[in-house]
Amino acid sequence: MNSSCNKMKTVSLVHKVAELANRTLVFDFEGTLLRSTSLFPYFMLVAFEAGGLLRSFILFLSYPLVWFVGEEHLGLKIMVFLSFFGIKKETFRTGSAVLPKFFLEDVGWEGLEAVMCCERKVASSKLPRIMVEGFLKEYLGVEAVVARDIKSFNGYFLGLFEKNNKANKTPSYEVKTGNDNSIGIIGSHIEYIDRELFPHFKKVCLMLSSDERRNWRVLPRERYPKPLIFHDGRLAFRPTPASSLAFFMWLPLALFLSIFRITFGVSLPFNVSGPILALSGTRTTASGPHDSLSLVQNGEKEKGMLYVCNHRTLLDPLYIAYVLDKPLSAVTYSLSRFNELIAPIRTVRLTRDREKDREAMEKLLNLGSLVVCPEGTTCREPYLLRFSPLFAELTDDIVPVAVDVNVSMFYGTTASGHKWLDPFFHYMNPNPTYIIKILDRLPQSRTCHEGGNSRIEVANFVQHEIGNVLGFACTSLTRKDKYMVLAGNEGVYQKSYHNCQ
Repeated sequence: MNSSCNKMKTVSLVHKVAELANRTLVFDFEGTLLRSTSLFPYFMLVAFEAGGLLRSFILFLSYPLVWFVGEEHLGLKIMVFLSFFGIKKETFRTGSAVLPKFFLEDVGWEGLEAVMCCERKVASSKLPRIMVEGFLKEYLGVEAVVARDIKSFNGYFLGLFEKNNKANKTPSYEVKTGNDNSIGIIGSHIEYIDRELFPHFKKVCLMLSSDERRNWRVLPRERYPKPLIFHDGRLAFRPTPASSLAFFMWLPLALFLSIFRITFGVSLPFNVSGPILALSGTRTTASGPHDSLSLVQNGEKEKGMLYVCNHRTLLDPLYIAYVLDKPLSAVTYSLSRFNELIAPIRTVRLTRDREKDREAMEKLLNLGSLVVCPEGTTCREPYLLRFSPLFAELTDDIVPVAVDVNVSMFYGTTASGHKWLDPFFHYMNPNPTYIIKILDRLPQSRTCHEGGNSRIEVANFVQHEIGNVLGFACTSLTRKDKYMVLAGNEGVYQKSYHNCQ
């Protein structure tokens, strides 16, 4: 009897899902998907990433007033004004480059399952359109976003909402939601602002309370509607009022600690800098093969050893040299003059001219061991970008190195900010952690000259070896893809996605 009932329920559920798939869903973004009830963290991200430290501090000080008047109406206008006033409209990319990561981390598993049942979706949001439209269309496949725009003058945001009329709210609204083919998950925002757009639905699903939404499960990474590979911004934490308070209290010590670590921990010889960095709170874990001969230069060969690593921050070559306890050279694409000046190892700039770069790397190999990052740019998430195969032509003495970095407050990389500040932001973290795993030297059967493999085959093999050790997924995305997504330029690049085998 129970099995028959369960079977009937399953069949009924399948029919309901199939029925919903053919309808257009209109839903309130914040009330239907997000587990949290406060919008303050998202405006703090805009204020800090687009406006700077002073603007974010002013917004933080205004939070008691925002809380007192309520975030729904007047408080929302206060946060919009403080976050956007004076920001240049043309260069604003926080909504597409920074916020998607934090939206995905706040999305509830149950809410997403309810929304993704329908193939056609229209979202309504309290947040300004420029903050949510990119995420909703890119990650959730929403066809249109019903949200208010922010007034601008002479290319700069004024921090004020446009008037609530249909023309201003829905310039991209092209989805017809007729009475016979529309359902809605109704929230107070839709009822308050958009009643004239959606007067009635085929079916109405009432929203859950805020307490119930807080108990929703966190959406696991493997359930993301689209893989989150690229994101920008300096803040690595969600800036709630409590965490923002901790952030501003930590900041003075962080600035001092960062300068101290770089001055005495990076610029000094390795045997001195290591203990200083450890005593100041940084952590380094290293592991390598049991055969120590695989880590030293072959005495019969003229060239040095080539260490090939994935790229997490500008400090990767320094930590590899520290772990190996040997002098190394490094080649870079976009290292600033300041970073070159303070680097304790030899650094040489590449030109992205294949022949010139190959010649420069061969010269360095003739002088000693060399570190290369064939991804060409950093990637924060557990993914590996495509490895440029140039390194595979240089030598058969190749040692893959797997690198990972853990931070809690700041990211030490940027696509659109000041790159010379990357090491400072990395060392502003309370306990930045570097994980270095030296792998076995590449077998001769897997090299170009001795093994007869193509340079692309060698590069892909090294990428997969590093990916397997770190548990990262391999992609064919490149530096050009990253900068087009995060900065809207090629960075000085078809996408495909596949898992490491």
